[in-house]
Amino acid sequence: MKFTKMHGLGNDYVYIDCVRQDCKAFMDDLPQIARLISDRHFGVGADGLVLILPSELADFRMRMFNSDGSEAEMCGNAIRCVGKYVYDNGLTQKTAVSIETLAGIKLLDMKVKDGKVQMVKVDMGQPILEPQRIPVQSDKKAFINEPVDVEGQTFKITCVSMGNPHAVIYVNDLDGLQLEKVGPKIENHPLFPNRINVEFVQVIDRQTLKMRVWERGAGETMACGTGACAVLVASVLNGLSQRNATVKLLGGDLIIEWNEEDSHVYMTGPGVKVFDGEIDLEMLSATASKQLL
Repeated sequence: MKFTKMHGLGNDYVYIDCVRQDCKAFMDDLPQIARLISDRHFGVGADGLVLILPSELADFRMRMFNSDGSEAEMCGNAIRCVGKYVYDNGLTQKTAVSIETLAGIKLLDMKVKDGKVQMVKVDMGQPILEPQRIPVQSDKKAFINEPVDVEGQTFKITCVSMGNPHAVIYVNDLDGLQLEKVGPKIENHPLFPNRINVEFVQVIDRQTLKMRVWERGAGETMACGTGACAVLVASVLNGLSQRNATVKLLGGDLIIEWNEEDSHVYMTGPGVKVFDGEIDLEMLSATASKQLL
């Protein structure tokens, strides 16, 4: 099976072209394949697996799986890389394409230089604030700066869905945060029936936000595009930022805008190809089986 390793600000995935490549043989085993390929010691190493597929509703369809094998609705960094892949590899000649995801159809506007995509602007749609749709176990109209007890520690949490669920928390010292300890506790809190992505944010100024993310099913990653969008929305709702800001992640910066006219969130950032490769799935599975003995 041929693949391409790509990343958006260090949020790296293995991409499989199922438009030109026949993927039928392994479509029933995608969760297991995602776990094997994502393993950074015995596999390729990634935050997850992304499939690029034909679509009856849009130009292309994206399916993505976290490193634990769970399928996610959407990934902002991954979808930028999908846009770069389909253009750079000649699957389309259009610089504006639509991508079908489990979170709906997303529109991409790609900036090209010397025949290659350099930056991608994604229309992420309108944020979802109703707790029942995020989902959050709450009867409130919106879940904004609400106190939540997590094993004796109280966090003020704002919840937003960008097609996938996010819990945003503000802190004064982002660098000193023990994310590996608190992240999984919030991710799996009973308040969130489908688990949740967790963003911790330090406000630098009204146009600059710094964040770290604990991604549902993957742990801490270098960047999260939907998380950056959720952070901007939450910051506007809490009166902490303007509607257009730079969100600084471990892997780099994203420009996020919550447009006042259409209420859509727009994300602009890069996508980078690392390398192409080919992997023997049977051999990978056999190696993994030996590790379990």
